[in-house]
Formats: sequence, structure tokens, C-alpha cells
Amino acid sequence: MAVALLLVVGGYLLGTFPTAVVVGGRTGHDPTTEGSGNPGATNVYRTSGRRAGALVLVGDLVKGALAAGIGWWAGGHLLGVACGAAAVAGHVLPVTRRLRGGKGVATFGGATLVLFPVVGVVAGVAWAVTVKLSGRASVASLVAAVGIPLGAAAVGAPGLEVALLAGTGAVVVVRHADNIARLARGDEQPTVAGRS
Repeated sequence: MAVALLLVVGGYLLGTFPTAVVVGGRTGHDPTTEGSGNPGATNVYRTSGRRAGALVLVGDLVKGALAAGIGWWAGGHLLGVACGAAAVAGHVLPVTRRLRGGKGVATFGGATLVLFPVVGVVAGVAWAVTVKLSGRASVASLVAAVGIPLGAAAVGAPGLEVALLAGTGAVVVVRHADNIARLARGDEQPTVAGRS
């Protein structure tokens, strides 16, 4: 139990790594004060360009993948899910930045790719297609956040794992509350480089 707890805490701390701030800083931009103010791949894409946004996306995917993979290797699949969820929590609510983090989509996706590869690939394709059709990463992110736990349930994941994934997906959805409000009003900005 002590080892499991340490691994979950480690997953959380891994999730707090400020990928967007580091990458944005190297391009002369601070995503926490520019654009939407969100330290995530979409805002870095808008403020720093396509390459920087892609680097943040990959970095945040890796955070979730590493946390989930280490947990799975050290203590089984359920612990992998718990560590992946902890990494998302660390990304969203980092103690190192006064609980002001990103929205957790890429970190959630990285954990899913390790734990449920088919679900992760399908979620990634659904995300990309939804961005293409809607022009808005927020819509695609909501689709992925809801779809991942549903996909895990569809492939027969145990109930506790599905519950952890559902809780993690709910956190991602809540972090998109402002986007949801703008979508409802019809003034959510498209995901285009250079726009805030």
C-alpha cells in the first residue's frame, strides 16, 4: 500500500511538470498570461505556433503515459489507471503553480494510450476528426474526455477502472466550463495559430 501511494504521488508530481510554460518560454511567450491564459497545447499553438504546440502536446502525452506505465509495471493495471489519473490531477491542479494548471486532455490521452491502446487510438482519431470538422479543439477535447471511459467500459475494463477514468474525464470536462459556456453562446474562437 505504501509503495502504491508513493507511485500515485509520483504520478501527480510528474503531471505538474509545466510543459507549456517551458516550451512557450523558449519561444518568448508565457501561455499563462497570453491568449486564453491556459498552459496547454492549444494555447501554445495559438500564441507560439504549430511546432511549439506540437511539442507541448507530445510532452503532456508523455507525462500521462509515463505515470500510467510505471504504475502498471510496478503494481498492476489498476494502479496504472490510478497513477495516470494522478498525473492528470497534477497537470490540472499543480501545487507548484497555485493549482493553476491546464485542462488535462493530452495527459489523459497519454495514459489511455498505455493502458487501453485501442481506446486511446480511437479517442485520438475522434479528437483529430472533431477538430477538423468543428475547427475547435475544445469540442474535440470534450468528445475525448467523455469517450475514453465509455470506450474502456466497452472493451470490458473492470468497474473500478472505469470509475477512475470517468472521474478523470469529469475533471477534464469541468476544466472546460468556460469553453462550454462560450460554445453555448456561439462565441468560442476557432483553433487557429495566432488567435487568442
